[in-house]
Amino acid sequence: MGNPLAAHPELRIGLVGAGKISNAYLTTLPRLNNLRLTAVADLDTERAATAAGTVPGARATTLDGLYEAEDVDLVLNLTIPAAHAEVAHAAIDAGKHVYGEKPLATTTSEARTLLDAAADAGVRVGCAPDTVLGTGVQSARAALDSGDIGIPVAATAFMVSAGPERWHPDPEFYYRPGGGPLLDMGPYYLTALVTLLGPVRRVVGMASTFRTSRTIGKGPRAGTEFPVEVATHVVGVLEHHSGALSTLMMSFEVWAGALPRIEVYGTDGSLSVPDPNRFDGPVRLFRARTQEWEQLPVRGGYQDASRGYGVADLARAVAQGGPHRADGELAYHVLDVMESMLAAAESGRSVQVGSSCDRPAAVPADARPEDQ
Repeated sequence: MGNPLAAHPELRIGLVGAGKISNAYLTTLPRLNNLRLTAVADLDTERAATAAGTVPGARATTLDGLYEAEDVDLVLNLTIPAAHAEVAHAAIDAGKHVYGEKPLATTTSEARTLLDAAADAGVRVGCAPDTVLGTGVQSARAALDSGDIGIPVAATAFMVSAGPERWHPDPEFYYRPGGGPLLDMGPYYLTALVTLLGPVRRVVGMASTFRTSRTIGKGPRAGTEFPVEVATHVVGVLEHHSGALSTLMMSFEVWAGALPRIEVYGTDGSLSVPDPNRFDGPVRLFRARTQEWEQLPVRGGYQDASRGYGVADLARAVAQGGPHRADGELAYHVLDVMESMLAAAESGRSVQVGSSCDRPAAVPADARPEDQ
């Protein structure tokens, strides 16, 4: 496939899956200069029409119509996890780039097949989360790269909640393969840890499922009970190639907690990293020499970023011919780490992570996705 930006100033986007998460993308895409939403498809045609109607120039179409459309260069895959690989393959077969919500696929086997197909077709694969491209994680990375805490020794990452069925009207997919706290929320935390500390080579883990069913708490189906098919509390330790050790806990079993989102500990201090499910937030540094915490200024990342900036970064890379940051190999490695943690929990042994990836390039301060 040729460079679609050679003839068009924007990467033209076809969105598949107009569910809840699409609202964030529909808000962001129109304000990014190097992207243009042209088509929306969903199994619910009325929902597709409603979504398309929010963006001037976009139209509702069928899935096949979107894949075949000449004015679609990239398929934005916002379907449920179980459909991620199927939609991505359809896009790749049609010669389109693809950018999807996390995880890349429900298994590493599916994900590798997808990446191999994209390589053969000469198209790019990108994957959420792109929250790590914002000022929060990128300012923390700038502090690490500047040696502000010395040599990173360890990190902690905690995501605890009582489960999405409290607020989501159709939460079943969170509790099916491809879901659970690890595969749903783990990508935010693990992508941040890889961005900060580099790839992971070995893991240990334990997992449990305390309840075999959950009950929808909100919406027209409130009170409906459904089965739980995945682990709902997962803990583990990750050994990075750098030697740093990260402790991870992902849970849908905790009503309240006072745990940090992410902290990194070094030979000369500590770093408090904001919620990796957000693009911004305060970064705090504790220096051993001063014995005090201080809040750091913004030192990197796309300012005022929101979901969709990873797509814009991919468009920038297509135009310039270089790598994009939220790429398929990073998403594959994160999926491999999660799958390895679950395998370690099942076997009771440490598991070598078979994949690796490049640490994504830092996003400079005051960067714009179309020119960095």
